[in-house]
Amino acid sequence: MNRRQFLQQSAILGLAAGTTACAGRALRLAEKNVNILYSSRYLPKLDITLDRVVKETVGLRPYRTLGPRIEKEPLGEYKTLVHNYGHGGSGWSLSWGSADLVADLVATTQERHIAVIGCGVIGLTTALTLQRRGYAVTIYTKEMAPDITSSKATGTWSPAHRLIDQGKETPTFYEQFKRAHNYSFRQYQNMLGLGDYVVWTDSYDIRQEKPLNLQEHWEERDSRFDFMKVMPAPVILKKKEHPFRAPAVIKHTTLVFNIPSLLKMYTDDFLRFGGKIKIQEFKSLENMDALPQRCIVNCTGIGAKALTQDECLLPIAGQLAFVIPQHYVHYRINTGETYTINRKDGIVVGGTHTVGSWDTTPKREDTERMVLAIKKVADEMYT
Repeated sequence: MNRRQFLQQSAILGLAAGTTACAGRALRLAEKNVNILYSSRYLPKLDITLDRVVKETVGLRPYRTLGPRIEKEPLGEYKTLVHNYGHGGSGWSLSWGSADLVADLVATTQERHIAVIGCGVIGLTTALTLQRRGYAVTIYTKEMAPDITSSKATGTWSPAHRLIDQGKETPTFYEQFKRAHNYSFRQYQNMLGLGDYVVWTDSYDIRQEKPLNLQEHWEERDSRFDFMKVMPAPVILKKKEHPFRAPAVIKHTTLVFNIPSLLKMYTDDFLRFGGKIKIQEFKSLENMDALPQRCIVNCTGIGAKALTQDECLLPIAGQLAFVIPQHYVHYRINTGETYTINRKDGIVVGGTHTVGSWDTTPKREDTERMVLAIKKVADEMYT
């Protein structure tokens, strides 16, 4: 080998080695960026200030101390009334399963033309479930989205939130709840991947002291509710595993429902399958008895209080503030008093639970308290 050939081969080998080294550095850098992107330690900061609040709402959760009412009773001389209301803060989570329970009750009437009263998430999922079983369904409603309580919900998987008074869980409640829970969860799993109607999200609970244990829910305290263990177990993060300046941070994963999109999809599907919607207000059961259908499903939520005189039903007012959405924020914060939910229509900030209140007027002081509490957490995040 002459000197020229030696130098040429050396240059080629050097270039290859340099290229390999550069590729290796690029790969390590890419891996680092991926780790940053998917690490709890490097979460993007929330841009949350009072001047970014674009909407405030107050919704009335239909809380029933004995749990949801899913049962049938005679209406007048020839008709049947099937009840499906009183889900508290669990209406979105349990809607599909409750609808499936109701469809079984409707089947016992032998009627094929069904009236559904109410056009919230309970009414819509009930109507769709009945359609899928071959019934002709008409929805009668006083209001539609966005002027309904379902449009003013938080939109997270919370099947046992404000559902029943402690100690009043009967065997009937347990069986209905178990079936509704499992059926609803399967339905929502089938919606994953269909756009972003339903999405997974990580939630970070900010605590001022480390909890002695994480057994805060039914499924952790009572083995009868083991069926609720469908989510990854919550974990207490180490300081280097999160960006929050807090003594303790608990991470858990949950589902978020993009409510405006889902309500529109449910309504469009119902109409496309041949359903009819009529705007009509009902002030008594006698008004329902006047309908042409002989089987009527009552999905009126908190409105059932006046219609049925149900002494177990009471409102729980919850105020929400909507902050301009941030497409790169895909996590929740929960301080115990205040929380955020990342949705397409905004960063939803909530944290009020006023039992027995019928007032649907937003209070600015509540918005300021909630937003500023989250802003403090966001401002103190490590970068």
